[in-house]
Amino acid sequence: MQIGPYRIDPPLALAPMAGVTDKPFRLLCKRLGAGLAVSEMTTADPRLWHTRKSLRRMDHAGEPEPVSVQIAGYDPAMLAEAARFNVANGAQIVDINMGCPAKKVCNVWSGSALLQDEPLVARICKAVADAVEGPVTLKIRTGWDRQNKNALAIARIAEDTGIAALAVHGRTRADKYEGEAEYETIAAVKASVRIPVFANGDVTTPQQARHVLAATGADALMIGRGAQGRPWIFREIAHYLATGELLPEPTHAEVATILLGHLEHLYAFYGEQAGVRIARKHLGWYAKDRPENAAFRQVANRAESAQEQLRLVRDYFEALAVGELLAA
Repeated sequence: MQIGPYRIDPPLALAPMAGVTDKPFRLLCKRLGAGLAVSEMTTADPRLWHTRKSLRRMDHAGEPEPVSVQIAGYDPAMLAEAARFNVANGAQIVDINMGCPAKKVCNVWSGSALLQDEPLVARICKAVADAVEGPVTLKIRTGWDRQNKNALAIARIAEDTGIAALAVHGRTRADKYEGEAEYETIAAVKASVRIPVFANGDVTTPQQARHVLAATGADALMIGRGAQGRPWIFREIAHYLATGELLPEPTHAEVATILLGHLEHLYAFYGEQAGVRIARKHLGWYAKDRPENAAFRQVANRAESAQEQLRLVRDYFEALAVGELLAA
């Protein structure tokens, strides 16, 4: 898949998720097979660009190309300036957020709230696309609610105003993350535009990935919650799409290596205190598919220091490996 001058290979992207797709997680997912990893949304409000949180979100040093940064807001001129500012800070692809369903975002007329105002969508897309030389992408939902689905109209607006690629989450804003993703709408969007389209929603296994590509005709997949606690999903899907074969599940030792490396990077990036706290949600996600997850979560949440968190995780996985050997 091609976005401007950038080849996305494999055609698998980590979806932008607030509080999740920070630099440590993006680097991990890219290392484990993602062709693109989009940053957490950064605000278009210049008053907030120099806060500690924003500066951290704009840290792309050492990040493999292409660097994609998502911006959120409602004012075309402000979003255009935010695009220029982020490009100056290392962004190579700028993504506009019109997909976030969160109340605090929609209440300030940003995210998926914008889908209700098609003329404003057009002004925003044109302003941002005209502001920077590199490609601009757009992430949307299928509409505001099930009575107001306008993804096709938005997609045509996007194409006409210079957007280079479009990601469609197959749910309305009102659906949030409930119910099944509507792949037929994504298929209709793909059929109506010439720009590349990412299909997003409920891609949690290699088999589902192949099904979604077949059902939508999309050029690529965007994976969000499916990567939480399973960052290796990208290499699993890429291998399955290329060969038709499923990779074996990673061993406890492999998961431990990936997880401990992730924790170390979180501590280095955020500092020990914040890193330990942020690590807890990732530990919970790593545990969610494991039958012994309640015990693992207790272990993870008990730690107050990086040293203790690492020790408890190591001890836990060593116990699992011993149990595996005894069962063999």
